[in-house]
Amino acid sequence: MNVLGTSCTTALLTLICASTLMFSTNAIAQVEPKTIPALESKGLNVVSVQIPLTSLADDVAATKRAIALADGPVLLVGHSYGGVVITEAGADPKVKGLVYIAAFAPDSGESAVTLLKTVPDSPAGAELRPDTAGFLKLSEKGVSEDFAEDLSATEKKLLFAIQIPTSVNALGAPVSQAAWRTKPSWFLITTADRVIPVELQKTMALRLKAERIEVPSCHAVVVAHPVEVSAFIIRAAQADIVSH
Repeated sequence: MNVLGTSCTTALLTLICASTLMFSTNAIAQVEPKTIPALESKGLNVVSVQIPLTSLADDVAATKRAIALADGPVLLVGHSYGGVVITEAGADPKVKGLVYIAAFAPDSGESAVTLLKTVPDSPAGAELRPDTAGFLKLSEKGVSEDFAEDLSATEKKLLFAIQIPTSVNALGAPVSQAAWRTKPSWFLITTADRVIPVELQKTMALRLKAERIEVPSCHAVVVAHPVEVSAFIIRAAQADIVSH
């Protein structure tokens, strides 16, 4: 099976991982290099999609290109804003399921921004710094105290250095279709999250009727809790509805 981010069967399942807010999946792998090998050790073909974070349309197009190249069924994985991307891209018939890791899971007509407006402001929001072209980055304080507060000082500094500006337009763009309405979903909830409030994550997971777990983690759960994240993705990949 193919797993795409932020996807066994007679055909290899591909796991496609779609990027997180502000950080590419390759950047995350620099900080936490064990997750992808752990997934591949279970027979998963892992593809890390480097979405440009320039617009939702561009990010979905990059993910769809990866899906098109996959030989066999696909499981999409999205962290943070990556959840918006897999929600839109997941309608492809190759996609057998969606895994949300502390991610936005919008319905048709919703965006990351509109979902955040349904709950009190998160602390990370106050640390977003726009540039003149309409792209956002987190301040060093925001990375250290609101995005990756469970990590070491060295890891925090590395994440701050390698973050990628994210377009305001990408965060505000609504999805036109919600793949989770027709595909099985899994949701890992981070209960100490200062980017996507836990109450919003729980509401989205309930709406999706997703199989879910809770991890006492900051938003950077892939780095802070790689064992739990890997195990959860593997569980989704091995589910009968995905692997057969």
